[in-house]
Amino acid sequence: MNGWPDVLRFTAAMVTLVALTVLLLRAHRVPLGWAPAVAVVRAAVQLAAIATLLSGVTEWPWLALAFIALMFTTASWTAAGRAADLPRGRRNATIAVLVGGGVAIGAVIMLGLVPFRAQQTIAIAGIVIGNAMATVTLTARHLVTDLLANQGEVEGWLALGATPSQATARLRRESIVEALLPNLDQTRNTGLVTLPGAFIGALFGGASPLEAGLFQLTVLGAVLLGGTTAATVLSALAGRAAQLPRRRQG
Repeated sequence: MNGWPDVLRFTAAMVTLVALTVLLLRAHRVPLGWAPAVAVVRAAVQLAAIATLLSGVTEWPWLALAFIALMFTTASWTAAGRAADLPRGRRNATIAVLVGGGVAIGAVIMLGLVPFRAQQTIAIAGIVIGNAMATVTLTARHLVTDLLANQGEVEGWLALGATPSQATARLRRESIVEALLPNLDQTRNTGLVTLPGAFIGALFGGASPLEAGLFQLTVLGAVLLGGTTAATVLSALAGRAAQLPRRRQG
């Protein structure tokens, strides 16, 4: 941006986008209130802080580890809140995010798909951890809904002597499928429907189309592995619970 006029023009455009989003939700009586506006403002503040932090990564590589730890902490906290209705949901969601993100990031580095350097590791980690968080959230929400809707089926299996894991197996599998479908659809349609940010960012950063494509494939593979690991870990832990989720009051 070249000075304050561009900044003001950008700000006005963003305010318009957010206002249209809020108005559309209110017109359809979707109870999200000002959540979209708050999310965008929060993202702007966080991106400003992160940009400042990343500027020192090359000089102080240990900042990369601190930044990745912050990613894991924030993602775990968010997913834990979304899974709170499940028995031990907060703990299980935290474990799922940590394991899912850790397995995918570790695999990418150990297989040599990206160089073990601060900037590349942070780029992969941010995408993978964010996806693991989203997948855990979707898995937990689907699981809560399905367990409450099929309470009679679960109790019937338990009455016949099934373990909690056996009684909820079908519903837990379905929750994993529903959570992974958005990523599977996006992966299948990459290049036809979507031009992913990692690919475009690599191109803008000076990479060749081949290098950008290989980086994007790495991201897609890591996202699928991380999301699948996170969803299956949450499902397995949820299957050990001896109680059904609690119903929200009101």
